[in-house]
Amino acid sequence: MTRRIKKVAIIGSGIMGSGIACHFANIGVEVLLLDIVPRELNDKEKAKGLTLEDKVVRNRLVNDALTASLKSKPSPIYSKKFAERITTGNIDDDLHLIKDVDWVMEVVVERLDIKKSVFEKVEKYRTPGTLITSNTSGIPIKFMNEGRSEDFQKHFAVTHFFNPPRYLKLFEVVPGPNCKQEVTDFLMMYGDKFLGKTSVLAKDTPAFIGNRIGIFGIMSLFHVVKDMGLTIEEVDKLTGPVIGRPKSATFRTIDVVGLDTLVHTANGVKDNCPEDEMRDQFVIPDFVNHMMENKMLGSKTKQGFYKMTKDANGKRNILSLDLNTLEYREKKSAKFATLELTKTIDNVTDRFKVLVAGKDKAGEFYRKSFAAMFAYVQNRIPEISDELYRIDDGLRAGFGWEHGPFQIWDAVGVAKGVEIMKAEGYEIASWVTEMLAKGETSFYSVKEGATYYYDIPASKQLKKPGQDSFIILDNIRKSNEVWKNSGAVIEDLGNGILNLEFQSKMNTIGGDVLAAINKAIDLAEKNYQGLIVGNQAANFSVGANIGMIFMMAAEQEYDELNMAIKYFQDTMMRMRYSSIPTISAPHGMALGGGCEISLHADKVVAAAETYMGLVEFGVGVIPGGGGSKEMALRASDTFRKGDVQLNVLQEYFLTIGMAKVATSAYEAFDLGLLQHGKDVVVVNKDRQIAEAKKHAVLMAEAGYTQPVTRKDVLVLGKQALGAFMVATDSMQASNFISAHDQKIANKLAYVMAGGDLSEPTKVSEQYLLDLEREAFLSLCTERKTLERIQHMLKTGKPLRN
Repeated sequence: MTRRIKKVAIIGSGIMGSGIACHFANIGVEVLLLDIVPRELNDKEKAKGLTLEDKVVRNRLVNDALTASLKSKPSPIYSKKFAERITTGNIDDDLHLIKDVDWVMEVVVERLDIKKSVFEKVEKYRTPGTLITSNTSGIPIKFMNEGRSEDFQKHFAVTHFFNPPRYLKLFEVVPGPNCKQEVTDFLMMYGDKFLGKTSVLAKDTPAFIGNRIGIFGIMSLFHVVKDMGLTIEEVDKLTGPVIGRPKSATFRTIDVVGLDTLVHTANGVKDNCPEDEMRDQFVIPDFVNHMMENKMLGSKTKQGFYKMTKDANGKRNILSLDLNTLEYREKKSAKFATLELTKTIDNVTDRFKVLVAGKDKAGEFYRKSFAAMFAYVQNRIPEISDELYRIDDGLRAGFGWEHGPFQIWDAVGVAKGVEIMKAEGYEIASWVTEMLAKGETSFYSVKEGATYYYDIPASKQLKKPGQDSFIILDNIRKSNEVWKNSGAVIEDLGNGILNLEFQSKMNTIGGDVLAAINKAIDLAEKNYQGLIVGNQAANFSVGANIGMIFMMAAEQEYDELNMAIKYFQDTMMRMRYSSIPTISAPHGMALGGGCEISLHADKVVAAAETYMGLVEFGVGVIPGGGGSKEMALRASDTFRKGDVQLNVLQEYFLTIGMAKVATSAYEAFDLGLLQHGKDVVVVNKDRQIAEAKKHAVLMAEAGYTQPVTRKDVLVLGKQALGAFMVATDSMQASNFISAHDQKIANKLAYVMAGGDLSEPTKVSEQYLLDLEREAFLSLCTERKTLERIQHMLKTGKPLRN
């Protein structure tokens, strides 16, 4: 059957309930968010003379929870206006409204009696055939839907989001014992295609997949840390970005999530998995019990494994917990010889063999921790999953790991992993031994651009399902390479579409990347029909190579710098005025030059989680790759009859002048960085390149025609320039901005006003580009600008002066 989700009901408005409600609102779904009625009035309500019968009181809990969620950072919602899609209410008065929804989701406290009570009430009003799911993280389904009708049970499953629902990609689907297959299939599809998640089918076992393995990894680590006498700084150094994990690594992550949450899940596994061969690893260590007793739970209690303090001058200082004394102390640096060996290895996958071969304490730590993880996951099949790839998907999507356990094992080498496990005293699962005996030396392989995994029952590699909607660049890079240089590679995506993938550090844009863009356009115009600029790294691009700019400016090589900036501008104009459609596919950070590439593409297919902005003010310059020109052009295109044109231009001016960065692709529309009716947003980043290809093919087959160079950009001249300069004078006089900030702002004003023309005039893009380049170069002669660039190169943070 064809099932459409137009409206959902979320019952329970706590952190998870409100977060899930916001994410459904993010994707355009109407949400009914319900919670219980307060049992007593608070002081404010008493002072106003309200009673428990007043609607504002009866909806107080749900409204307060949603308000708190919307104020939290990072924001749970793509755009504040999307919150209008959420209607609040209470269970006593408004539960009958669920008869009109397509999906009812329960997100109440983790108590079986309360959940069963909610389901009993839901069944009175639920329309037969409506989806009904729970966000439980561990209560068995057979207990939750006990006593419910046949139709209820056929449409009942667990849909487990991870917190925060907007940002963490794991969406575990656990069908009930009587759940129809079509319901399971729909939930898996919906999580991927609509919610933008990695849908993972899990079995109804304690903690499912993500938490069962992820919490084991942390609990096992607790024991290793104590046995080896490691500090928390050392562990966070060893378990962070060096192995493809988040910067928060282990102990900072626990502080954010909450130690009590970890302990609750660990106890759940220990109490409900008596046959688990490593059940003892889930026993809470003494130092954790001490922390629980003393409310050292992390961020929520302002102290955990780390504690933030302030000195007499108000300066922040982060202390660390000494695991031996359980007292806070100054942070210690962590350094290991083995880690030094990986500094020149950019690909995380290539580091694992070096790490486990280390001769120091770091090498010992990796051998112990990886051996424990390999030993554990090998025995979870078929207990928690029939397929090993689901375990890897769960850990990558739920815990932010770049590589799941079996992928790490592959990187180490399956046989080497077995050797390490044996050295640590672990038994090897029979299926692993049999796999190696058959000559299968890896859990994964790539064939014809698709990922294959080792299927245990079939004893062979099978194609991982669900890949038809994805283009995985890692899988096609070698076989489909058309051209490459030191900064980028061009791949053939098929159907006449090329993809240009940046491969410089942080995907910065220098001469090699610009040369690659021009080469890609040359190739596409000659032998293909479209070009995508996209990659699947952590970020699209953090902007131009400011180190190169600094060197040229410091050496006063202004002719060379002028040529470099003109080359950037000319390349952006080629993006816009080539004879084939060009599509930009930004995601993550798309800053400065990375933003300018998107501004000049024929179309942008942005991931929802795109943080886009022209941030050049932070290093003392204005956008010089066409960004300043483009914002003036877009302001001109926005002028409408009756508009106060100066006010419109001012909004675009402030977007650059305040270095505004969109917190989502949808917010980028509000800033004028993306354009309604032209650019599109993809919620699931994994689908982005494939979606961009579809648009490129469609544009080409529709008969793409090279645009005509613009010569009709309306600039306001002295009218705008004078107004902006008066404003910057006032701000500098009031000490809101520095003298150097004022100089930068005035240079930007000169460009966006079109110079000091005596009246509004239509000019060409090239006219504005010339003004932009001249302003950029003049700022590069400023000592303050060089100081800012140098500070950014050293710290990665902008300097204001």
